[in-house]
Amino acid sequence: MSLLDTLASMAGGGQQGGQASLLPALIEQLNKYPGGLTGLIASFQKGGLSEIVASWVGTGQNLPVSPGELGSVLDPGVVNELAAKTGQDTDSVLGSLSALLPQLVDKATPDGAVQPGQQFNPTDLLASLSGMFGNRG
Repeated sequence: MSLLDTLASMAGGGQQGGQASLLPALIEQLNKYPGGLTGLIASFQKGGLSEIVASWVGTGQNLPVSPGELGSVLDPGVVNELAAKTGQDTDSVLGSLSALLPQLVDKATPDGAVQPGQQFNPTDLLASLSGMFGNRG
């Protein structure tokens, strides 16, 4: 995970810093998610957010997701573990996730399709998201 730690160190303080510190733990959690990326997408579909998650996978513009919507579809254990690993409260984690998750899913599906059992590749995500944090590395 050292590449993700590099991304976290590239970010300054404030919201970007919180998002960057969350990123390594988030990718670790997402890669442990049952069914990988497909399982995560299924959680959104079951929670009534099919249109939102489809926009992240598709090649068009990403629709926004609110922290409250995320809280309703993500396993509370995942959110609590992310909060514990990053030292943030759950509201802050959900706020950061509402900005990060659409971009992560979008970057993991550049061709608008999900492969069965697909995982989040930390190296590819580092390269594609480095501009989001100022690309100071």
